[in-house]
Amino acid sequence: MNINISELDAKLKLNKLKVGVLGATGMVGQRFLSLLAGHPWYEVSVVAASSRSEGKTYEEAVGNRWKMPVPVPHSIKNLKVMNVNKIEEVAGMADFVFSAVDMTKDEIRDIEEAYARTETPVVSNNSAHRWTKDVPMVIPEVNPEHFEVIKLQKKRLGTNKGFIAVKPNCSVQSYVPVLAAWKEFEPYEVVVTTYQAISGAGKTFEEWPEMIENIIPYIGGEEEKSEKEPLRIFGKVEKEGIVPAKLPVISCQCVRVPVLNGHTAAVFVKLRKKADKKLLIKKLAEYKGAAQELKLPSAPNEFIKYMEDNDRPQVKLDVDFEKGMGVTVGRLREDAVYDWKFIGLSHNTLRGAAGGALLCAELLTSQGYIY
Repeated sequence: MNINISELDAKLKLNKLKVGVLGATGMVGQRFLSLLAGHPWYEVSVVAASSRSEGKTYEEAVGNRWKMPVPVPHSIKNLKVMNVNKIEEVAGMADFVFSAVDMTKDEIRDIEEAYARTETPVVSNNSAHRWTKDVPMVIPEVNPEHFEVIKLQKKRLGTNKGFIAVKPNCSVQSYVPVLAAWKEFEPYEVVVTTYQAISGAGKTFEEWPEMIENIIPYIGGEEEKSEKEPLRIFGKVEKEGIVPAKLPVISCQCVRVPVLNGHTAAVFVKLRKKADKKLLIKKLAEYKGAAQELKLPSAPNEFIKYMEDNDRPQVKLDVDFEKGMGVTVGRLREDAVYDWKFIGLSHNTLRGAAGGALLCAELLTSQGYIY
């Protein structure tokens, strides 16, 4: 199903695919729009949100709630916001859509399937379909083979072109790539604590002053996602859908910290097969996937960077590594209880949210699923 990437790139630069953003006024929707401005393959043709925003220009609808560090893209400002629930109308204006809608899980499942049934591919940032057996949940460098399950999903939905694909939770991005890079050493037990930025809750410090000089040792649902989603990522495509892996067993605590962007993870890991520090670092530096091999537009050249300084990675210095699409790792050392421990850092709204979904869309396009 793969397409010649050079030919595809040339073709799409001349005739870009039309993209819709569902939930366009929220923080993740805003991030999608900022990333799509000037994208070589895609152009935003429709923005959709709740009925409260319907009929307004995007600039009017978002008002003073724009939270990105760059201005509202000029090409988006005057687009009329559509009602996300007018599915046929919105879908008719796009070749595929990104979903960042703010609804209940049941509502999200229903609306994303409804869009898919209009023969519109849906690439979702939401968690509602992450455990639907025939919906792939993909980190492009780690488990791109899971896109194969789309053919099963299309049979269930009765579609030729429409489907749903999702990206995993932002909290797993700073350590799952490391475990993937060490797969040959068979990680079987992991303890992790994540220190998560407030933008993961869609907030800024102006909106959440209680977070200044504070931590909150609870993020609803996050620990369960952090423990279970990696097993689905490491699972296999079988005839009934994705079957999660049984290992590694993961125990996680998630803490909200006074940081705007960037999720940091402190990780302890046991390996069945021994490896020395030099080899483990070499595996991180060499690790890459289809996104790098194809040189997709949003792919980081260097996916995982190991930092030798004892005080790295740091959010202020390293969260924007590879435009926020890379993962930085440091402080790898042997442990008295576990075999190894390390610190990982990833950008939660770029690699962990809209950027990760955009990279999934690029890989799906390169494989002929989105066209």
